[in-house]
Amino acid sequence: MREIRNIAVIAHVDHGKTTLVDELLKQSGTFDERAETEERMMDSNAIEKERGITILSKNTAIDYEGVRINIIDTPGHADFGGEVERVLKMVDSVLLLVDAQEGVMPQTKFVVKKALELGHRPIVVVNKIDKPAAEPDRVVDEVFDLFANMDATEEQLEFPVVYAAARDGYAKENLDDENKDLTPLFKMILNHVPEPIGSDDNGLQLQVFTLDYDNFIGKIGIARIFNGTVKMGETVLLCKADGEKVRGRVSKLIGFKGLERTEIKEAGHGDIVAVAGFETIDVGDSLCDPANPMPLDPMHIEEPTLSVTFSVNNSPLAGTEGKHVTSNKIQERLDAEMNTNIAMNYEQTGEGSFKVNGRGELQITILAENMRREGFEFSISRPEVIIKIDENGAKTEPFEHLVCDIPDEFSGAVIETLGKRKAVMSNMNPMGDGYTRVEFEIPARGLIGYRNEFLTDTKGEGVMNHSFLEFRPYSGTVTSRKNGALVSMENGEALGYSIFNLQDRGSMFIKPQDKVYGGMVIGEHSRENDLDVNPIKGKQLSNVRSSGADEAIKLVPPRNLSLELALEWIEDDELVEVTPVQIRIRKRELDPSKRRRAEKMKKGL
Repeated sequence: MREIRNIAVIAHVDHGKTTLVDELLKQSGTFDERAETEERMMDSNAIEKERGITILSKNTAIDYEGVRINIIDTPGHADFGGEVERVLKMVDSVLLLVDAQEGVMPQTKFVVKKALELGHRPIVVVNKIDKPAAEPDRVVDEVFDLFANMDATEEQLEFPVVYAAARDGYAKENLDDENKDLTPLFKMILNHVPEPIGSDDNGLQLQVFTLDYDNFIGKIGIARIFNGTVKMGETVLLCKADGEKVRGRVSKLIGFKGLERTEIKEAGHGDIVAVAGFETIDVGDSLCDPANPMPLDPMHIEEPTLSVTFSVNNSPLAGTEGKHVTSNKIQERLDAEMNTNIAMNYEQTGEGSFKVNGRGELQITILAENMRREGFEFSISRPEVIIKIDENGAKTEPFEHLVCDIPDEFSGAVIETLGKRKAVMSNMNPMGDGYTRVEFEIPARGLIGYRNEFLTDTKGEGVMNHSFLEFRPYSGTVTSRKNGALVSMENGEALGYSIFNLQDRGSMFIKPQDKVYGGMVIGEHSRENDLDVNPIKGKQLSNVRSSGADEAIKLVPPRNLSLELALEWIEDDELVEVTPVQIRIRKRELDPSKRRRAEKMKKGL
C-alpha cells in the first residue's frame, strides 16, 4: 500500500483556507501544464463564488513525493460548524490557518477546541504575512495562549509553525527565509502528520462523514476507511446510528484526485472514498464486515439553534413570478436538502407551512437563496431561537460568543446598544491602528436584526463575528427594531410622484413602477408606529397652469433589500415574500382592520 496522510484545513472565515488548498493543488503537480485553473477552485457552488465563503466541506487528494495527501477544505463560518465537527474525526491532523493581522477569532476558537479534544496536534500556518499590518510573532503567541487555555497536552503545545502568503504561493519556516514556494509546508505535512493507524488485514470499518446525491445512483456517502479494505461489488453490512443493520452491495466506489472523481476497484485503510448502493446511508453510519461487524461510534452533531417557517406564498401577487409554488414542491426541495445537510431538519406545522431548524441565519438564508434561484416562490417568517426546557423545568436558550473589532470612537455606541440586547462584555483589548476588540456573551435572540444597526453605529467600519457558546437560562425580553413600517393600503403600480411625497416619512424599499398591494411594507417609518400610506396616488391634473406645475421631483434611491437584510429587519407580524425576481416584505395579516384588532388584543385593551 502507498503512504497516506489525511489533513483538514481549518480557520476562521476569510483567513485563506480555500486559496491555500488551490496553491497546494497547483504546486503538487496535480494538474498538467495545459489545464486551466481558476481562483478558489474548491468553491464550486455559485453562492460560494459570489460571496467568497466556503459553505460545504469538500475533499481533494494530491500526490507529493509518492505520498497520497487527502485534504479536506472546511467552512469558516460559525453557522456551518456542523460540517467542521464531522470532518475532524476523519483526519489525523489539521492545518490551522490564522491571519497574521487579525489573529485568533471566535471561529478559530471553536474549531481548535474540537481538534484538540480529538487529540490532533495542529500544524499552525500563519497566513497573509505580506499584509502591511501583519504581526506573525504576536499571532503565534495568541495561538499558544489559546491552546493553553483549552488544556492542550504538552505535545499539542509544541506545535510546528509555518509562515505563508497563500495568495502568492509561498511558505517558509523562518521569517528571514526567502519567498519561494510551498515546499516547506509540504515537508511539514509529511513529517508531522501521523500515518493512519489500522490495517488492511483487519475487518472492514468505514465511517461516513459527508453525503452527496446523484440523480442516477442515489445517495453517496463520502467516508474514511479506518480498517480493512473495500472492493467494488462487495457485500457489506451497513450499521446505522440507531442500531439497525442492513446488508447491501457497494454498487460504486469512487476515489478522489485533484478536482476529479474516478471509479476505483479497491481501497484500503486510511483512504477517503465515496461509496454508493445504500439508500438509507447517513452521516455517522458505518460499513462493516458482515462476518464480524464492529461499527464505529456514531457522531454527535450539535443541535440547531434557530428556526424559521417556510410557507406557501399567499400574497395577491402569488404565482406570478415563480415556477415552483405549491407546498408539495417546497416539501420535495426541503427533503432533498435534508438528504445531504444533517445540521438542519424540518417538520410540517400546518397546511403548506414547514418549520426549518438550522444553526444560524446564514445557513437558512443560503438554503432560501438557492431555492429562489431554482425558481421557487415562498414566504419566510422572522427567525426565532429554539428554546429548550432543562431537567429542572427551566427555560434555556442558545448564547453566542460575539467579537467586535470597532474603531475607537464608536465603541461606546456599540457597547450601549448591545447592553440593551442583554449582552455581557467579557473582554476589551486595544488592537492598535485606532481599533478596539470587544468580546461579549449574548443571547442568540439579541443578535437577530443587529448586524444592520452595528454597521450604522460603526459607519460601516466595524467587523463582527460570533459562534455558538452553549444553552443557558432564558434571559427575558430583548429589544428589537425601533422604527415602524410604511404599509401600502392600495393595489397597483407605485408612482414616482407619490414616492416623492412619502420620502419625508421614512426610507423607501420600492421604486416607481414596482408592483405593490395592500398590506405590503414599502418602507421604514421614521417613527415607532406603523403608517398606512398610498404609493399609487397620481398628481391631480387640472386645466389651470400654475407656476410650480412642472417642478422636477428628486427621488432618493430605495434601500436595496437582500434576503439576509430583509429577514433581520422584519418583526413577528411580518413575512418576507421570496420569488426568483423580487424580495418583498409584507404584513402577515394584509387586512388593516384585522391588523389593528390584533394589535389591540396584544396590548390587552
